[in-house]
Amino acid sequence: MTKATAGALPEGVAAADGTTPAIVVDGGAVRLGGRTVWSGVDLTVERGEFVSVLGPNGVGKSTLVRALLGLQRLSAGSVRVLGRAPEEARRQIGYLPQRRSFDRSLRIRGVDVVRLGADGTRWGLPLGRGARQREARRRIDEVVDQVGARAYALRPIGEISGGEQQRLLIAQALVQRPAMLLLDEPLDSLDLPNQGAVAALVARLCQKEGITVLLVAHDVNPILPYLDRVVYLGRGGAVSGTPEEVITSETLSALYGTPIEVLRTSDGRLVVVGQPEAPAYHHDRHAP
Repeated sequence: MTKATAGALPEGVAAADGTTPAIVVDGGAVRLGGRTVWSGVDLTVERGEFVSVLGPNGVGKSTLVRALLGLQRLSAGSVRVLGRAPEEARRQIGYLPQRRSFDRSLRIRGVDVVRLGADGTRWGLPLGRGARQREARRRIDEVVDQVGARAYALRPIGEISGGEQQRLLIAQALVQRPAMLLLDEPLDSLDLPNQGAVAALVARLCQKEGITVLLVAHDVNPILPYLDRVVYLGRGGAVSGTPEEVITSETLSALYGTPIEVLRTSDGRLVVVGQPEAPAYHHDRHAP
């Protein structure tokens, strides 16, 4: 079951301003182990947009990210990223996979983790000498400042907080000056203040740097003020549009084929109640 993005463009068609959309999925489908993860998915993301991918566990959010990276082939349909096949666009994408905590005993400095964004593909070989090395160091310093991590970048990565680690990982993804950021649950396991801080940082990068952002999330609330559009996955399909269009009782009930109720609390937070999601799926998972 799928509802295409309003104004979705077929593969290879330029946007109204003459630029190619950042992402175009046309009738996309993925099958894994004989099971259809999702099918008939149509999606268009314009350059510079901040879009979130939402939905319960197991609906294929990370699979969509892998398809955009060219790491998962579609079983049907087509996908174009930055006007090209995903594997050809990969070098223009900054990717942040699902977060894994660093061991507290890890002595690698935060700035060294950022440096992996510049030389990680070289298996530890230095970036040469002279001007090239100076430029790499300058760029690393630049992105550390860009994410506001200067105060702790020289500390061991295992000793700093989860929010500080996440800022440094975003800096790592920015080193190669990507046109797009794919962030797979970057707010997971962070407390509310750090969720808000990281969400604001990503929104600022999107707005000031013109970087297209596709962010996978469990909880839409920390990023809700910043989003241009959302993609909600469920029952093997997807629905996309503005948050006001998609995160409604009517739209989600149609997507899942079962009654879903969307409530808005007095402080503006959204709560989704019903099956197949657990009650209050978009609640504050870090509350006592």
